[in-house]
Amino acid sequence: MSDWTVYMLRCADGSLYTGIAKDAVARLATHNAGRGAKYTKARRPVAMIYSEPADCRSTASKREYAIKQLRRSEKLALIQS
Repeated sequence: MSDWTVYMLRCADGSLYTGIAKDAVARLATHNAGRGAKYTKARRPVAMIYSEPADCRSTASKREYAIKQLRRSEKLALIQS
């Protein structure tokens, strides 16, 4: 079992947010409570639409960065896969 999760959220305005967490379900609750990232605070509620495991924080951070570099269309294709 992996320790970290890379996740993607769909915000209320339709935008996408990517992050990492040790407990993605708890992190989602934090985002929706307005105590998560500054970006999601103003775009609540958010819903988790994608997640993938990562072995360690370093791997999760690298994958998060790679996903953030994708175009929106590529992110949506990733979600569909």
